[in-house]
Amino acid sequence: MPDAATLQIRWTHRISQIEESAWNALCADLATPFFEWEWLRLLEESGSAVESNGWLPHHLTVWRDDRLVAAAPLYIKSHSAGEFVFDHIWVDVAQRLEIKYYPKLVGMSPFSPTIGYRFLIAPGEDENALSGAMLKAIDAVCRRYGLSGCSFNYVDPDWARVLASHGFLSWTHQSFAWKNKNFQSFEDYLAIFKSGQRRNIKRERSAMARQGIRLVPLSGDQITPELFRHMYGLYTDTNAQFGPWGCHYLTADFFEGLHARYRHRILLINAYQDDSRLPIGMSFLLYKGNRLYGRYWGATTEAHALHFNACYYAPIEWAIQNGIRSFDPGIGGHHKIRRGFEAVPNYSYHRFSEWRLQEILRLNIGKINQMEMAQIEDINAELPLANR
Repeated sequence: MPDAATLQIRWTHRISQIEESAWNALCADLATPFFEWEWLRLLEESGSAVESNGWLPHHLTVWRDDRLVAAAPLYIKSHSAGEFVFDHIWVDVAQRLEIKYYPKLVGMSPFSPTIGYRFLIAPGEDENALSGAMLKAIDAVCRRYGLSGCSFNYVDPDWARVLASHGFLSWTHQSFAWKNKNFQSFEDYLAIFKSGQRRNIKRERSAMARQGIRLVPLSGDQITPELFRHMYGLYTDTNAQFGPWGCHYLTADFFEGLHARYRHRILLINAYQDDSRLPIGMSFLLYKGNRLYGRYWGATTEAHALHFNACYYAPIEWAIQNGIRSFDPGIGGHHKIRRGFEAVPNYSYHRFSEWRLQEILRLNIGKINQMEMAQIEDINAELPLANR
């Protein structure tokens, strides 16, 4: 264990109270961009991930003297919306036992169901020891505020063993992933499919030209502030179509703020029709290193196969051209299987404060996980690949 006398645990409700360079030094080796300081700051200062929306930032930091050596993005939640880990079954169990389920503590990047959560540990530090000290501090804060427990969503598999060693129980969920199998071109990607699906993808791709639509990928400094504003409008309209089931969590200020200091992580696929000045459709993605993450999409008009092209084919082509090894397109959408995305497991880890709730979780989670893995296998059995 690290010498407790040399460490200080500090909690903050605002990431802006922590120096950007100190926080990002802990994120440098992370594959995911969703825990970088500017992304989290924008979520808070734009009014997206804030207490009034049920996301009270309660970040844990660990200091040795004046040096930040570890951190954990954490949120006190008064509901489960925006997590995409659908824990309503545990809410129901808690109600039957007359246990208060909310508020709870959650570790994740808000509204971002992408694999990679872990404690942020400075290079050269003892990860196991610091993680243990941080989990002890989390237990204390759960007791202090009467929280039902702590959950970590979309956990980095390499960090999961640390949580398991501290009594957290793993819950399996299903995501999608495209993997670059050393493709050198889009034609190489097409070659993995059965002939029928190759023809289908070619038809969907050629539908763009038949409708006078061209797709233009823009990243970094190529993206103008106007395009971010336009993307917010499309994001809003898309979620409005789903009524109360929509996922409209981000504000206009969030999208506005991306241009100034975070456009270097953004890829926009813009669909222009004929002489349209603004895109008739857009998809919004992030990238870091050799990984690509699809997040949002929208269109001002219905066009055949536009969604598949803007969200899958054009990003895959860009990924191949730019050395991307994996592409997380976002959760949901069985149609992703027809485009070569595999179903893959992701894991959340849970530890409830109330022993009865924890024991029910322990007794049942194994069977639940077996069913989830069986579903993942069933989904992948439908992959239309030539070598199956």
